[in-house]
This record gives sequence, C-alpha cells and structure tokens, in this order.
Amino acid sequence: MRRTGTTRLLAVFAVVGLALAACSSGSGGASPSVASKGTVKIAINEWVGAEANVAVVQNLLQTLGYTVETPTLAEEVAWQGFDTGEVDVILENWGHPDLEKLYFEDKKVAEDAGPNGVTGIIGWYVPEWMVTEYPDITNWENLNKYASMFKTSESGDKGQFLASDPTFVTNDEALITNLDLDYKAVYSGSESASVTAFQQAAADKKPLIGYFYTPQWLLAETKLVKVDFPAYTDGCDADPKKVACDYPPYTLNKAIRTEFAKANADAATLVKNFSWTNDDQNMVADYIANKGMSPAEAAQKWIDENEATWKAWMP
Repeated sequence: MRRTGTTRLLAVFAVVGLALAACSSGSGGASPSVASKGTVKIAINEWVGAEANVAVVQNLLQTLGYTVETPTLAEEVAWQGFDTGEVDVILENWGHPDLEKLYFEDKKVAEDAGPNGVTGIIGWYVPEWMVTEYPDITNWENLNKYASMFKTSESGDKGQFLASDPTFVTNDEALITNLDLDYKAVYSGSESASVTAFQQAAADKKPLIGYFYTPQWLLAETKLVKVDFPAYTDGCDADPKKVACDYPPYTLNKAIRTEFAKANADAATLVKNFSWTNDDQNMVADYIANKGMSPAEAAQKWIDENEATWKAWMP
C-alpha cells in the first residue's frame, strides 16, 4: 500500500496466464469460444489489495476476449514497463508525482486512467490495546516517553519502528530525524511480515508501533489505531529529506500505456471505468489472504455477487 519506487528489490517477472473459463450470462467469466483480441499486461504490485484489483479486472477483460498477463513487479519497475512495453496497465498508484511527470508529461508513454475509487491512508499504527492502556500514545509528541517499550535487539537503545517493504512509499526515517524521535526504522521486508507482526502484537499484547495503511483486510479483524503527526499541508513533503508532517490521504489512480489504449479501445474503456470501494477491495483481498481462494476464485465470487457494480465498467 503505501509506496516510493526504489529499485532496492528486484522485480519478479512471473507472468501468470489464466485460462479462459466458461460461464453463464452475468457471471463475469470468459467464454472459451471468444477469439482473443490481444494481450493486456497488468502489473501486480506487492500487496494483496493490488492483487485483488488485478484479479477482478483480469476476469472481466477475459470475458471481452483478451488474454491477460500479470507480472509481479515493484512499483518503480512497473512504471518502467510503460517505456519497454512490458506493462500496459497499473491499477493502483500510491502517490508518485515524480513518475507521473516522467511517464505522463515528459516521455508521454502513459496517461492517467482516472481514480480507482480507493482512498489510501498511510501512517504509524499501534494495536488498539495500547491506546486503551496509554491513551496519549496516539499523539506523536508523546512517542519518546514510550520509546523504551519498543526496544528490540535490532533497534539497540532506541525504540523499534517497524517499517514495511522498503519499496513502499515511506517518509518514516525522515519523520524520525526531523521530529527528533528516539526510534530506529527496522524493515519487516513485506506486507505479509508486517501483517503477522501486528496480529501477534494484538493477540499477545506485545508493544508494537509500525507502518500500516488502509485499505487492508487486516483492519477488519485486528483493530489498529493511527498515530497523529503534524497535519499534512500541500507541499510539506516536497523534499523527502525534510518531511516533518503526516502522510496525505491518497486518491489512488490508474495508469495506462498510451499506445496500448489507442489500439485497444474496449480494454482501455474497462480500465478507465474500473472504480470500486475500500470495502470491495478488502473483501476480495480477504478471500485471497484468509479464505483459501485463488485470485481467480476470489474475483469470480465478487463478480457473481456484484453485477450492478461491474456492469457499469464494461464497454
């Protein structure tokens, strides 16, 4: 969720070609008799909400006769795919004005495909039990008096702040420095590792403060509370090294390769029309992460139950 594009992680170019599945009218599956209109390459970024977006749009594109490839890529690498033709669509962009300027305005190889309906909130979170016991912990000005509670072998004499995947949008090290917080950022390495850490902290009443975000299915089962930092104002995060304000709310948007959009009107229409809610995404993500469903099965279940929503996206 949250996520600056750094190239610290190598992209995983695992292309998944899902077979077209027969379906009845309105089910959202693709008919095997439909001739392929071509291939759509949709990047999956490395969090389950992005996987949920792609699974649903993939299913619907297949009903239109497209073959869909879904390479799993870190964020900045996915944007580079617009240049090489290895990526046609990104369905969830978490605030990358630098990349938008480069690929939309300067290189003109991609374009904004509109909002995807989801609002993203990034921040520092603690388990709800900690707020019950320490009500003022949600004010950043009080964090230093609790720092010793969060010490680990990895943070030394400072409190550990559990950062997430280092390729995600993150201002946390700047916040620690610029607000004189007695903490050290220690990266979990992935969304799933952070989810597990918060689940254990809630279940075992273990102190934990870390990077998290919404939408994310975990928040429906494990209550986390966001810490308040100095309010975000326009431009307060312009210099990444000087950030001393909260994260902004992100109106998540989509991006589409310009030449692909010109040549594939139906696919482009569906991508541009795709817009659902935080609750929709969390539902499909929960099916994938916790209910034992494959992405294709999770997408089909949502499509079967939400025809009025997805019908409006279709060309």
